[in-house]
Amino acid sequence: MKRKLTTILPLLIAVVSLTGACSNDKKTPAPAAKKGSAPSEVTALPNYRYVDADTVLAKYNLSKDFEEEMIRMQSNLDNEAKRHETQVRSFQNSMQNKMQNNTYTEASYKADQQHLAQLGSNAEQALGKLQNNMQEHGMKAQKILNDSIQNFIKEYNAAHGYDAIFYKAATLYIDPRLDITDEVVEGLNARYNKVKK
Repeated sequence: MKRKLTTILPLLIAVVSLTGACSNDKKTPAPAAKKGSAPSEVTALPNYRYVDADTVLAKYNLSKDFEEEMIRMQSNLDNEAKRHETQVRSFQNSMQNKMQNNTYTEASYKADQQHLAQLGSNAEQALGKLQNNMQEHGMKAQKILNDSIQNFIKEYNAAHGYDAIFYKAATLYIDPRLDITDEVVEGLNARYNKVKK
């Protein structure tokens, strides 16, 4: 979801330079703002906007649903790890008791060692599978989320006709009046809630 700064920065500089040149029609430079004074009011905003990606992810219902799924999957993984750990520990304690009570034969000790190794191997395989599933699910969720946001932005921009819509993180400073994050979140959620019903 992050765009490379090197890709966006030249475009941003060009847009800022262009808007700076257009807003300064007079030959004399604009007076510098005094310390503590408010900047002079801009009559027309440039034809680009920005979105705060962190806010979109925090407030978009699809993102929240995916996050809840990932939390459930992590909880399931943790519970499974504890179950296997308890099983291995219980068997180790059983082996320890047999050793203390001198009830082992060489054959039974070897059999228990093999069983303990098998328990460890089973745990490793089961947890590895759960981790892989979780990782694959996370990657699919990220792709669905990215596609959903990009598709919405295309539709949104078709209605508004902006020259560019940036991620806030790709800028050093941008006028807060150019922020369309709330509109984007509202539109994303309205579209998602319709589909979900």
